[in-house]
Amino acid sequence: MPPVTISRRTLFQASAVLAGGLASPQIMIRAAEAAAPFSDARPPRFNRFKLGDFEVTTILDGLRAGDGPYPTFGMDQTQEAMAELMRQNFLPETKFVNGFTPTLVNTGSELILFDTGFGEGGRANGQGQLAATMQAAGYSPDQVGIVILTHMHGDHIGGLMEDDAPAFPNARYIAGQIEYDFWTSGDRAGTPAENNAKMVDAKVKPLAEKTSFIKPGDAVVSGITSEAAFGHTPGHLIFRLESGGKQLLLTADTANHYVASLQRPEWNVAFDVDKKQGGETRKRVFDMIAADRLPFIGYHMPFPAVGYVEKLDTGYRFVPVTYQMEL
Repeated sequence: MPPVTISRRTLFQASAVLAGGLASPQIMIRAAEAAAPFSDARPPRFNRFKLGDFEVTTILDGLRAGDGPYPTFGMDQTQEAMAELMRQNFLPETKFVNGFTPTLVNTGSELILFDTGFGEGGRANGQGQLAATMQAAGYSPDQVGIVILTHMHGDHIGGLMEDDAPAFPNARYIAGQIEYDFWTSGDRAGTPAENNAKMVDAKVKPLAEKTSFIKPGDAVVSGITSEAAFGHTPGHLIFRLESGGKQLLLTADTANHYVASLQRPEWNVAFDVDKKQGGETRKRVFDMIAADRLPFIGYHMPFPAVGYVEKLDTGYRFVPVTYQMEL
């Protein structure tokens, strides 16, 4: 019988198989022992950039998941029309997540806060994180010198008071006169706006003596000017920031969903007090933002809530910032 010859290659392959077979259970045991438990810890959500000489910090007050976006968005359309729009944009058809993003602007001489989130009333549901996240971002509520209210819906004014005391004890306040007059009018009683009017009574009225009520076009401080964006509420304001030759528009709730409100600006939104005017305002504001290639901060845009828009045949495409604001 001739001698059996085994090539080096065959011997190596056999050894590898044998070694692998013997080692695999041990490797699996070690991997299992090394596995860490899942963590529900979340980092503080803030984002900071420079706009000329201004320092701008967006702060996530919280997220809220729920059913939608139909019929909150596209309430004058069919559910299938909204579902198709969501499918086209890789989004769930019947669920969405809403974010809430107050903004801090440090001008160098003033620390200015735009809107205040839900405050203590939202913490049981994971919102109301403004004060805690401000601390993580290096600021404290007592450093805020001016609080500006874009409008007076609950997710913008809920954080004004804490335990029946001003949450920003050293601040003065800026709000639209039209907005304040609407929500404090007795005409809201017995209407769908009554509950929000009660919140204005509790959160805004106690601060009225420290509040300057403005009209569209008024400057708040040098480089920050109000503009009309009515429809979402009767006195809804947006704000233009200008510093060092750079501009940004803070659009508040002009658009509430980065696809439904922007790609279909004419579709009705349940939150809009005047739905026709709300759609017209969206087109006017975002036509301007697209034409001028301005960055904007939208209160309900995906965090960090900063981006641009590109004009489409119908509506606009939201383009989130990447590194533009770092240069």
